[in-house]
Amino acid sequence: MIKTTLLTSGNQKILKGEKLGYITKGIHLAPANLSGYETCRWRSKGCTMSCLNTAGRGQMNTIQDSRIAKTKLFFEQKSDFLLKLAKEISSSIKSAIKKDMQAVFRLNLTSDLMWENEKDAEGLTIFERFKDTTFYDYTKSFSRMAKFINQAEDFPSNYHLTFSRSESNDKVAEMVLAMGGNVAVVFRNQLPKTWKGFEVVNGDETDLRFLDKKGVVVGLIEKGRAKKDETGFVQEGVNS
Repeated sequence: MIKTTLLTSGNQKILKGEKLGYITKGIHLAPANLSGYETCRWRSKGCTMSCLNTAGRGQMNTIQDSRIAKTKLFFEQKSDFLLKLAKEISSSIKSAIKKDMQAVFRLNLTSDLMWENEKDAEGLTIFERFKDTTFYDYTKSFSRMAKFINQAEDFPSNYHLTFSRSESNDKVAEMVLAMGGNVAVVFRNQLPKTWKGFEVVNGDETDLRFLDKKGVVVGLIEKGRAKKDETGFVQEGVNS
């Protein structure tokens, strides 16, 4: 049985959501194959170099060791992992209700796994087990975004996705925006009012992406290693 706590309270931006009545908890896995397992299959060179895995407390060796351990547990003891995750989600929901708040979950804080395909020992995904609970994530997968935007029957209705733009997927990002989806773009120093002709909203105010209106660019100011990016992953903060 897994004893490691899987869910964490995330970062300061996630904590901002509590002022709006939401408690977000999520999973930090080790990205970019640090654990020997690939958790970000659509990653680009730029996002690998700028990954938020090393932001804030993520720089601590103990934090990195914990994320690597969780990643190995996911791939090596998946049934136990999903069972433990369900118990922690249930507990978090009950705790939030006592505080008169709503618990929401982001399972890919530092990964890009297709959780909609992960089934537990009873053949249920985490979204099916908690149908009345909101989950949300960022992804670089166009196929996942297309299913979300088109409300495909085989995609969870309680799982909100925001597409992540990188230095190598501009055209795909524009397609997602044209389809009515949202795209997260990292900017340098300041946020522009528009990007590729689409409105830019401030994604640093809170992490509650499921509250964003449709068809907008979620602007994020560069953080950590992204400040030194030269790949084009970070966009200049000018209107376009």
